[in-house]
Amino acid sequence: FLAGLAVFTAASLLCGLSIRPEMLVVARFVQGLGGALTSAVILGMVVTLFPEPREQARAIGIYSFVAAAGASIGLLAGGFLTDALNWHWIFLVNIPLGIITAVLALRLLEADRGIGLAKGADALGALLVTAALLLGVYTIIRTTDFGWGSAHTIGFGAAAIASLMAFLVRESRTANPLVPFRIFASRNVSGANVVLVLVFAALFGMFFLGSLYFQRVRGYDPLGIGLAFLPFSLSIAILSFASGPLITRFGARSVLLPSLALMGVGLLYFSRVPVEAAYAADVLPALFLLGVGFGLAFPSLMALGMSGAGGPDSGLASGLLMTTQQVGGALGLSVFVSVSAAQTNGLLAASVAEPAALTSGYQLSFAIGAGLVLVALVVASAVLRPAEKAEQPALQERERPLGEAAFPAARVR
Repeated sequence: FLAGLAVFTAASLLCGLSIRPEMLVVARFVQGLGGALTSAVILGMVVTLFPEPREQARAIGIYSFVAAAGASIGLLAGGFLTDALNWHWIFLVNIPLGIITAVLALRLLEADRGIGLAKGADALGALLVTAALLLGVYTIIRTTDFGWGSAHTIGFGAAAIASLMAFLVRESRTANPLVPFRIFASRNVSGANVVLVLVFAALFGMFFLGSLYFQRVRGYDPLGIGLAFLPFSLSIAILSFASGPLITRFGARSVLLPSLALMGVGLLYFSRVPVEAAYAADVLPALFLLGVGFGLAFPSLMALGMSGAGGPDSGLASGLLMTTQQVGGALGLSVFVSVSAAQTNGLLAASVAEPAALTSGYQLSFAIGAGLVLVALVVASAVLRPAEKAEQPALQERERPLGEAAFPAARVR
């Protein structure tokens, strides 16, 4: 956690000092590495610190609340800093925050020691899965320029699939895999990760294209965009905080299913947003439904996903859940952008006015997002089980703990 925090904070300084696009891209890449290291172990730490189910549900709810509150503040602060100063400060502000977080972690968390790299690291596996994701996202994004049936798309798509297949073969044969396949024997681990991919694909796409709608169609400035999304973020924060008692009383699965339904309705409502939208009537209800749905769905998914692995496997499950979110977001964003651009370009070629063409592209993407959430609801209904009945093959396995095969468990006490 501390190593990732140090990398993220140092990279934020480099981002803030960037004077060329190339420098900013490299610094952002390093910043992402630091963020990945930090976020991958957080849930593992929470589960280890709060092993009792009631306390654990409350802790996950508070974690979700803090994450949503941070997103709300970040939206407003980012818009304000950009308008009042310049974009460099949206990165420089991370430096004091990173230092304060490190000091608090050193004071409040007991030092622990994992196995480190003593048993080796699956660097080749990490390289293969990264290549598969990058090639896949690149292929989807460039379909707008080359088309789905072009040699360019087929070639890069084949390379992405080949990289993914090579990764799967590698993981099945190496002694220290990046992701031991045995953990997927748990229905809740597998199901929660599939649902997360679909939900975050829809959510990332909605957030990005919704921002473009506010900017390019409605003419909002950065601060205005942050204010427009504020009800969404506040709804997530409030419902995340309230999710703990609800999960304890009704169970994570029972809370998750109606929450996904609310998200689907919210995206479907957003898919009808007109060019001349009245915010209170055409936008606010959609963002409110999405915020309420996600605010309850995310803690429920985390609880279900972590219920399939515990003890030394919590670090692995935590890292897997966090990685799944980013993979789903990246793939969803690339698909949504490509679909929206294709729809818009087709209408522009037919002499449709630009605001109407842009809005039509965004509407189509939001409708696809609603479809993804519907699929997530079906998967959750069919695969996920109440946490107390979840299979825990990783805990029942008499072989060495899965956590020792990949990510060290966050054994903070």
